[in-house]
Amino acid sequence: MRASDRAYESLVEEIQGGALAPGAVIGEAAQAARLGVSRTPMREAIGRLVADGLVRQQSPRVLVVAGFDGGDIRALFETRRALEETAARLAAARGDAVAFGELAAEFRAAHPESGSRAADDYYALIARFDAALDVAVDNVYLTQALRPIRAHLARARRIARDNAGRLRDSVAEHALIAEAIAAGDPELAAHATHVHLHHALTSILSSIEHATPTEGPQ
Repeated sequence: MRASDRAYESLVEEIQGGALAPGAVIGEAAQAARLGVSRTPMREAIGRLVADGLVRQQSPRVLVVAGFDGGDIRALFETRRALEETAARLAAARGDAVAFGELAAEFRAAHPESGSRAADDYYALIARFDAALDVAVDNVYLTQALRPIRAHLARARRIARDNAGRLRDSVAEHALIAEAIAAGDPELAAHATHVHLHHALTSILSSIEHATPTEGPQ
C-alpha cells in the first residue's frame, strides 16, 4: 500500500471513529510525524480528505476536521438516496443473483443488537454488501460518487450505534434489498432502499435530538 493511501485510511478511520473530532486541526507536518510518513504523501492524503468533505479550510493556513450536524446529515441522505436507489436498480438488472441471495441469508441470520462485536460484524457485512453492489453496478462514475458518501456515513452510524431496535430493523431492511436484487426486481430494490434510508435518517436525527440538551426552564 502506498504511504499516501495508508495515511489517508488511518485519518479516515480516526475521523469516523471520533478520535479526530470536528474542529481538530489537521497539520501536515504534525500528522506526517505522528503516522510515520513523509510530508508529500501526507499532503496527498489530506487533499483527498478535503475532496471528500471530511476536512475543511478554516483559515488560509489551518485545516480542521469538518463539522457534522443534523443539516449535514440531511444533505448526506439527500445525495445518498439519489445514488443508492439508482445503484439498487442497476444491481437488480446486472448483479449476480446467487451472490446477493447469499448476502440476504447472512443479513437474515445477523443479530447486531446482541453486542458491540456483533454490531462490528454487521457493519463488516454491510461493507461486503456495498462492495458487491459496486461490482454489480459496473459504473465507475457512480461508485466513485458513492465513496465519500460512505466515508461520511460511518460518522452518522456512530451517532445511532447504540439503538438496538434500529439495528434489528436495519438487518431486515438490508435483507429485503439484497433479496430484491437477487430476484432481479429493480423497482422493489429501489423502493426497499428508499424505505431503509428514510428509517435510517429518522433514527439518526432522533438520536441527535435526544443527545442535545434542551434550553430554557426544565
